[in-house]
Amino acid sequence: MSFLFGNRSSKTFKPKKNIPEGSHQYELLKHAEATLGSGNLRMAVMLPEGEDLNEWVAVNTVDFFNQINMLYGTITDFCREESCSVMSAGPKYEYHWADGTNIKKPIKCSAPKYIDYLMTWVQDQLDDETLFPSKIGVPFKRNFMSVAKTILKRLFRVYAHIYHHHFDSVIQLQEEAHLNTSFKHFIFFVQRVTSLPFFSFRSST
Repeated sequence: MSFLFGNRSSKTFKPKKNIPEGSHQYELLKHAEATLGSGNLRMAVMLPEGEDLNEWVAVNTVDFFNQINMLYGTITDFCREESCSVMSAGPKYEYHWADGTNIKKPIKCSAPKYIDYLMTWVQDQLDDETLFPSKIGVPFKRNFMSVAKTILKRLFRVYAHIYHHHFDSVIQLQEEAHLNTSFKHFIFFVQRVTSLPFFSFRSST
């Protein structure tokens, strides 16, 4: 995504996660994009008839990772260690980072650091073929949906941070329509295919 970010060197920007062309998941992604193009977001989040729910969730989770990665990348000049010294969504909601492996005890950190931890962790999950298999016939692990829900819950916090702390910058960049459409799509998807309590800010990790 260097065309978007120029010479910025922040390691927060992750390579776009591509779904292999010719794969069944690629066809699902094309279906989703075509439905989104119709402007009907509620229809776009419907599980296509005859398709596997795990595969549908996997394809859309990858897509939301790419969207949020791009959206956050456009406002990093405004999201700095000094101005965003804690990862929060307004004064009432603060998020601490833990991944359960490298960082087991939740730590307080700045928004840029938190989002870097988050996007690195999500990328690692998406690159794990045992969690997000890209080949037809490879079964999803039993805990796949639990992992996907955790990914979506944490990605939601990036939207929340942008809206609460950087929406003026989004308007300045004339990106509010893109952000709003992406967020609306995200919320409709979560409501439709999971029971994730995405408005539950109480969980800090």
